[in-house]
Amino acid sequence: MPNQLPLIDWVVIGLYALGMLAVGWYYSRRIKTTEDYLLGGRKMRPLAVGLSLFASLLSTISYLGWPGEMIKYGPMLMAGFLAYPLVWVLAGWLIIPRIMCLKVTTAYEILETRLGLSTRVLGSTLFLLMRLLWMAVIIYASADKVLIPLLGLDARATPWVCAVMGLITVIYTSMGGLRAVVLTDVIQTVILFAGAVFAIILVTVDLGGMGAWFPSRWPAHWPEPVYGYDPDARITMFGAILAMFTWWICTSCSDQIAIQRYLATRDAKAARRVLGISLAADAIVGIFLSALGLALLAYFQSHPDLLLEGQTALGDADKLFPRFILICLPKGITGLVIAGLLAAAMSSLSSGVNSACSVITTDFLDRFRRREENEPDWDHVRLAKYVSVIVGVVIVLLSTGVGMVEGNLLEVTFKVTNLLVAPLAGLFFMALFVPWATESGTLVGAAFGLTVVVAVNYWEAITYTPGISFLWAMPLGLTVQLVVGMLVSLILPGPKADDGNEEEA
Repeated sequence: MPNQLPLIDWVVIGLYALGMLAVGWYYSRRIKTTEDYLLGGRKMRPLAVGLSLFASLLSTISYLGWPGEMIKYGPMLMAGFLAYPLVWVLAGWLIIPRIMCLKVTTAYEILETRLGLSTRVLGSTLFLLMRLLWMAVIIYASADKVLIPLLGLDARATPWVCAVMGLITVIYTSMGGLRAVVLTDVIQTVILFAGAVFAIILVTVDLGGMGAWFPSRWPAHWPEPVYGYDPDARITMFGAILAMFTWWICTSCSDQIAIQRYLATRDAKAARRVLGISLAADAIVGIFLSALGLALLAYFQSHPDLLLEGQTALGDADKLFPRFILICLPKGITGLVIAGLLAAAMSSLSSGVNSACSVITTDFLDRFRRREENEPDWDHVRLAKYVSVIVGVVIVLLSTGVGMVEGNLLEVTFKVTNLLVAPLAGLFFMALFVPWATESGTLVGAAFGLTVVVAVNYWEAITYTPGISFLWAMPLGLTVQLVVGMLVSLILPGPKADDGNEEEA
């Protein structure tokens, strides 16, 4: 079978790229203030913003990782979706109203108000490191798992492909601001979901029905299901639920990508709808992608001749979906799905770059530089665009080292991109929900929490002995951070958190 795209698919990809650039150019002419550029004027519709939040957090990693996870390890990670109703209730009614009542541009302004400048700087720094690593993984995964196999290039070309993707993303992001990012997110969400459904239909027709790919019993290569606590198990049902709950709660209260979208809406009710739409879309697409993993496994086990030389259905689980897209989808449709897949990567990158720009501009440049009294706001927008370029260069450089982390795509995500999620969220829990929290106690707690997260994720690499599952890193790290932070705040004197008198939205 051919290993390269026909001309019609390249034409479709090119037209799609031009369309995305046209969206950026259209909205670039409507930007008048920094708030327009970073927050869409705070009047955006919850449905579009909710789909944008989902698409920004989905990226190529999840789109390729979910089918690969299902193929190799089974459905245990899907148990995490059971945590979503509780996430929506707690984050929607406890966290979001407290954030929306504060007219801020970044979440980390809250930290300075409550716990001092050093806590704000730490929070902003943790976010930047977290999202820079996240964007580096996205670029690497898109290049290594999609473009390199698609174009038949040598693996040594991965850094150059990463550089090209980063360059295009920076150009696109600097044009239209958050409005353009949200619209392109909605478009690529529809395309990616349609691509997964269409692939399932094609496999079902080829194999003669759902019964041919949906297993009737637990496959022998899947680990046996474990429901309670088991430190030796890679994934348990309880561990998956706790990890997903912790990740979403932490993200909802501390991640600028999420908070930026809440602040782009009118009030707390609209922001709550954003979170609900994002959770629902994530669960639906995750279920379909998991089903797609089962379908792909059965398909390539029935047609092993369609795999590349040296590939196996189980050993190359993350690469089966790109292979299927390349050789099994009709011409034209292949190009559209690949364009959507690359758009998922570039959309997440653009969201990350946009959020990183808002943090760097607001929490560092505006906070520490002396701004001229009559400086035009357009000069401020131009400054944010320059920051975008610098961020793009940094993520390309970081992407060259991602391939050294062992594990499948979802495991790499937890070990690299989620490394700082819990330590960052711990700062906000201390600021918003611990009345006796002090600056020194919060900082000491953060140090302990980060140590626990790193130890759990990299225990085997550090000690050369097996450790507990990577899914326990965030819950344990957050628990240790809060306990230590609260105790030290009681012991060490210092100014306590300002509870504030803002009226909740």
